[in-house]
Amino acid sequence: MKRRAPLSSKYLILLAAAVGVISGLGAFIFYFLLDLSTKFFLAGLDNFNPPLAGGEAEIVKIDFHLGILPLPVVVALGGLLSGLIVYKYAPEAEGHGTDAVIRAFHRARGVIRARVPIVKTVASAITIGSGGSAGREGPIAQIGAGFGSFIGEALRLSDKDRRILVICGVAGGIGGIFRSPFGGAIFGIEVLYRRDNEVEAIVPAFVSSIVAFVVFDVMMSNFANTPFGVLPIFKIPQVTIHSPLEFPIYAVVSVLAAFFGILYVKVFYAVHNYSKKVGISPYLKPAIGGFFTGIIGLFLPGVLGMGYGYVQMAIDGKLAVSIMLLLIFGKIVATSLTVGTGGSGGVFAPSIVIGSMLGGFVGYTFHYLFPDIVVQPEAFVLIGMSAFIAAVAKTPIAAILMVLEMCGGYSLLPALMTSATLAYYLAGDYSIYAEQVATRAESPAHRMEMSIDVLENVKVKDAMVPAEKLVVVTPYQRVSEVLEMIEKTGHMGFPVVINSRLVGMVTFEDVERVPLEERDKTLVRDIMTRDLIVTYPDETLEEALIKLVDKGVGRLPVVDRKDERELLGLITRSDIMKAHAREVKRIVS
Repeated sequence: MKRRAPLSSKYLILLAAAVGVISGLGAFIFYFLLDLSTKFFLAGLDNFNPPLAGGEAEIVKIDFHLGILPLPVVVALGGLLSGLIVYKYAPEAEGHGTDAVIRAFHRARGVIRARVPIVKTVASAITIGSGGSAGREGPIAQIGAGFGSFIGEALRLSDKDRRILVICGVAGGIGGIFRSPFGGAIFGIEVLYRRDNEVEAIVPAFVSSIVAFVVFDVMMSNFANTPFGVLPIFKIPQVTIHSPLEFPIYAVVSVLAAFFGILYVKVFYAVHNYSKKVGISPYLKPAIGGFFTGIIGLFLPGVLGMGYGYVQMAIDGKLAVSIMLLLIFGKIVATSLTVGTGGSGGVFAPSIVIGSMLGGFVGYTFHYLFPDIVVQPEAFVLIGMSAFIAAVAKTPIAAILMVLEMCGGYSLLPALMTSATLAYYLAGDYSIYAEQVATRAESPAHRMEMSIDVLENVKVKDAMVPAEKLVVVTPYQRVSEVLEMIEKTGHMGFPVVINSRLVGMVTFEDVERVPLEERDKTLVRDIMTRDLIVTYPDETLEEALIKLVDKGVGRLPVVDRKDERELLGLITRSDIMKAHAREVKRIVS
């Protein structure tokens, strides 16, 4: 099928708005089905009415209370029905959904089957409504992205434009159902990568998110009688930072968020991987996971469903600190049992709950110990929420913005920035979204773009920095001298030579690993890399880039093919991108 050339920005914006309309409607339909499912399964079959967050509203006004089934059976029944629907009609809709969208963006040209949004909507509503520990982000991300992909396919758009519409679908769905148009747009461009974002999609993502928010809000004001306008999900009192001495406590929250975030990722994927190995029917696995989730819910009902009502209770000071601590562990295990076994639902809402309980536990504990410093412990519920989302989702900016929009409390912005940024870095590369890649350079989507024609036609010798212009070091220089050279030149790595012969490479990462007190005594030869990955002047930039990405290095020494100790130059990712830009400019002109 012949594809159109990339669209001009004005047409792409119009399509982004159309995706926003559909995503907003999809978000409302999902919200309605989730409310209906909760009324039928938890309230109807078990007589359990989960508490709501302060800004949440009911759409379904029915009084259905049979109370004929025990809680573990209800949750297991939801898992079974969800599994049957998913594995019969759209197996890719299993799990938390966001990973499937990320995978489609990077590895499937942004193509998502048209039936996926429908299957995901129904299956996730059943999973969450029956008490499964999951959230709305994964389903609505896949729903919105599926609509974006469908429009891209129907109009035969280019792969690049279809991918942008997929991002618009994620942004619209998240911006609408979380009432967070700013945060939803940033989430859409951030969630694809661990250390990068899809900056080209930012304007269409904003358009889609804003439109979806308005559509969702109009529907809610008409069918749930909520006031039109920004209505935060959680109601909080006026909170602020009372003392600079609170900032060290924010750091404590960040450290704990990183620790429990890593634990969450490890437990989730341990259950997920074990579930994949177990030789039983796939649709039975969510039922088994649901049964054990229901057992936990008998003793700790806060693990059931999304759990937003318990976050509101923590904000209001109506939840015991001991329950907050138990919910941190309980929600990690229950979410792993629900979604890790293939149940359809998101992992973002559990992250909100875990982070909120973590922040609340720290806040209320320190309030008890130091009441003059921690004056408003409820503020720490928001701080923990932001820190935990940043740690596990690798979306630090979206975490800050979404918490502000979902909760208010804009005077806490410095606190949220501190906790989210620190937790993001402390958690390293651990992410609840396994399909994320580190940067755009490592995305198959962008790797293909960069490889086509342009990089194939340029040689390394045309982009490298020649040997005579290089700053080099010897094996006998001290590490402290290398650090001074890094600060002076701004270069993050240097060839190591003896009499102009290449013997190794030393980088900032090598230097940083040496303790401060040892840097004046340690020599370059003790820390340099000797087994080198090299390139040759007649190789193409595509071949060099593949080596850089596959080996995870930032620079390659260029050597003679006949004598790999003869240093001819050095090439970095930045050099390749500059050469790419020059070549594109030359071709266009």
